[in-house]
Amino acid sequence: MAKTTRDLDLVLLGATGFVGELTAAHLRDHAPADLRIGIAGRSRAKLAALVERLGGAAHTWEQIVLDTSDSAGCDALAARTRVVATTVGPYVRYGKEVVRACAEAGTDYCDLTGEVLFVRDVADAFHELAASTGARIVPSCGFDSIPSDLGVWLTAQEARERGLGELTRTVLFVRSLRGGLSGGTIDSMRQQAIDSSDKVARRTAADPYALSPDRAAEPSSRRTRRSSDQSTPARVLDKITGSLPVRRTEDGRWTGPFVMAAYNTRVVRRSNALLDWAYGRDFRYAEVTDFGTKVTSPMMATGMSVGLLGMLGGMAFGPTRALLDKALPAPGEGPDEDSRAKGRFRLEIVAETTSGQTVRTTVAAPYDPGYNGTAIMLGQSALCLAADEARGEGGVLTTAVAMAEPLIERLRGFDFTFDAVVDTTADS
Repeated sequence: MAKTTRDLDLVLLGATGFVGELTAAHLRDHAPADLRIGIAGRSRAKLAALVERLGGAAHTWEQIVLDTSDSAGCDALAARTRVVATTVGPYVRYGKEVVRACAEAGTDYCDLTGEVLFVRDVADAFHELAASTGARIVPSCGFDSIPSDLGVWLTAQEARERGLGELTRTVLFVRSLRGGLSGGTIDSMRQQAIDSSDKVARRTAADPYALSPDRAAEPSSRRTRRSSDQSTPARVLDKITGSLPVRRTEDGRWTGPFVMAAYNTRVVRRSNALLDWAYGRDFRYAEVTDFGTKVTSPMMATGMSVGLLGMLGGMAFGPTRALLDKALPAPGEGPDEDSRAKGRFRLEIVAETTSGQTVRTTVAAPYDPGYNGTAIMLGQSALCLAADEARGEGGVLTTAVAMAEPLIERLRGFDFTFDAVVDTTADS
């Protein structure tokens, strides 16, 4: 069915969930008045109640009852709309039928997944199909992984436009972050920990190039090459990708792990490969949290490392997982409006180029990254697809491949910062 004959432009699936409702509110306030929107979920009563809470333009939206395990229902939904945006995770459990239906129908798709195994699975199963139908399947349109993916794309673009060559050693530093992980994100992490008990799945999840469309063309190990003439970013990356997660940079700043790095880094590397290695064949990428230069900084970095390893390890075993489930937010839960209003994040990407110069890119926003910020990112990604601003052909893509420039401009309109500058001092 041609997209021009469909009776809906955009359907938000999972609209009655916590982040789903935030995304629906964003669409109510910022979608074009003539955009034909539907909301979908398992409960008609919850959909009706959501519309009453939202008010305004939401009263005109169609309400669609759908269980994502219903193949025929997913087919019918995908055939009716030009774009599906879904917040229903864990995606490895609830997402594959939706992606299949969209790929077959030539329907654009975006989600909030942070699951390596899910993206690897749907890329293997549906990339060629989506390419043939023109469906732009774009996972990870929230804090996982828009800031990382679009930030690195902008960094490479700045280097290219300034004639600085390709990117080599590149590090994303989390300079500040206030906000929490959503219950849905926690549930996805939990599901991936469970699935990784399988040896093959565990090997895939551990592969730093697990999402590459051409794994054979990528480096064969995690080790990055060292050289006596490396400048600061290269040396910093070698330090922070060593055997310990807590390191001290040359300017005295302590760094520790970033909870989303294991996923974001794989998305960025997929973008590089899908863009025919536009960032460079020697592009190497890592993400860390900056804990500063205080006396307490190494203790804070160590505490983060221990806590993160403990949480991820605990999720892999039934008894400890049950204990963590009591303490961590459940799907559909989240902080109140006052707490979300205090959220913010600021990331800095420091990239060495083949010319020897350094490009620094700041990505920041005055929003809780996992809630208000993610709702804006998903909502604007869906609107970008619906407005046909996204570039490129179909396939299982990334935001950097599908809609880099228009999505950056859209987010800038909501006080997101994407700012790349050349810095010859190379101090990180």
